[in-house]
Amino acid sequence: MTAVRSPRRLTRPYLVSSTITLLLTVLATVVGLFVPEFYRDAEVLLPQLYGQDLLTLVVAVPVLAGALYYAYRGSIRGYIVWLGVTGYLLYTYASYALLTAFNELYLVYVALFALTLFTLIGGVARTDPTDLKEALDGHPIRGYIVFQALVAGLVALMWLAEVGPASLAGTRPPSIAETTLPVPVIQSLDLGIVVPSFALSAVFLWKRRAWGYVFTAVLLVKGTTLGLAVLAMIAFMLQSGQSVPLPQIVLFGVLSLIGLGLTIRFIRAITRGSSRTQTHAGTELRTD
Repeated sequence: MTAVRSPRRLTRPYLVSSTITLLLTVLATVVGLFVPEFYRDAEVLLPQLYGQDLLTLVVAVPVLAGALYYAYRGSIRGYIVWLGVTGYLLYTYASYALLTAFNELYLVYVALFALTLFTLIGGVARTDPTDLKEALDGHPIRGYIVFQALVAGLVALMWLAEVGPASLAGTRPPSIAETTLPVPVIQSLDLGIVVPSFALSAVFLWKRRAWGYVFTAVLLVKGTTLGLAVLAMIAFMLQSGQSVPLPQIVLFGVLSLIGLGLTIRFIRAITRGSSRTQTHAGTELRTD
């Protein structure tokens, strides 16, 4: 069987950037959740912010901390999860820096945006895609291709159904009609970055290109975490008396569960190649 190699141990810049990210994320979420009337946004947006903060604090923070520890020890699985959760935090704090009304944590949001962008780009650049492809040699990939294509298509259709008619009519999309936002920020991020990323990753994986395996791994973790965050937002919205279309609840619930199952399956499959600890260029490498 093919031996599995991991990226080298994280160097100090990435360890430091992720540690600072963890500390600032805890600060931002705790303040957002527990400081009364901290957010100055429209009432319709508050449940979404609270749901995002809660999921980030109780799921993303501990998962990132654990993944960082194992990635530093040389675990390829830890490395992949570290990249994926970093991608989730990049999306989260890009939206906070652009979406939320100005408050005392604005510079924290910008710092988190910059730190996670630096970490994700550097972390992906350090990855040898051939190693991950070899580690998954023989592992079925059809399910991951279909899932990513489905996510890209459904998200694109969902947002285009809202912003398309508004663009043609020259009106504001319903999602920002009751806010002071000049543009729909989330739709901009999803249509401009998320949808193309999932589509491109699906195509690369379908063609069995090595980078397709890396992109798939990162997007599975990132997408699943974001899907769970959306479910938390929906829970807060329903609790506050806002109406959420049942099809959206079902859609995000099903996609999140499928994504979680595929993520676990993908990460566990990485260990099939070898269960040995190796040394590469003087660095201890692990497959666990």
